[in-house]
Amino acid sequence: MDPESPRTKPQVLRRRTLARTRIFHVEAIDLRFPNGVEVRYERLRGSAHGAVLVVPLLDADTVLLIREYAAGVDRYELALPKGRIEAGETPEAAAGREIMEEVGYGARRLEVLHRLTTAPGYMSHDTHVVLAYDLYPYRLPGDEPEPPEVVPWHLSRLDELLAHPECTEARSIAALFLTREYLKP
Repeated sequence: MDPESPRTKPQVLRRRTLARTRIFHVEAIDLRFPNGVEVRYERLRGSAHGAVLVVPLLDADTVLLIREYAAGVDRYELALPKGRIEAGETPEAAAGREIMEEVGYGARRLEVLHRLTTAPGYMSHDTHVVLAYDLYPYRLPGDEPEPPEVVPWHLSRLDELLAHPECTEARSIAALFLTREYLKP
């Protein structure tokens, strides 16, 4: 099959909310596929504007990771700073705000590198990977219950990071590999 050939999307027959919390929105969606098969999917709706995952670069080989508590896995994780895009924000503006809140740096230059999804089969959430260059110290108050620990890491030691038991967040791992490839001379 040609990956470029368009396919006809299924027809949405019905949507309804199954549950809604401060963060999550679970939705049932009834679909009819072009071949006539009807199915019901459940999906987790992401934030309306998406999210950012920021790669703060001290230099071409040094990124700033954060170590913070991850309630979903009940442990501390080493990952890139991240957060949701607020209404009216661009991915670049959200990335600039997030690194000031979580890392204590601003960036003179921000560049959207890529867009990732986490589990597109059941989650409607886009994450924009944003490179942050030319950093300078600047802290904004954040919403974290404790300040994240900032951990500089060399992209040239990415294999060591993958072996670290606290580094399992797939979006951060993908973003670091994308960054390393993008920055190769």
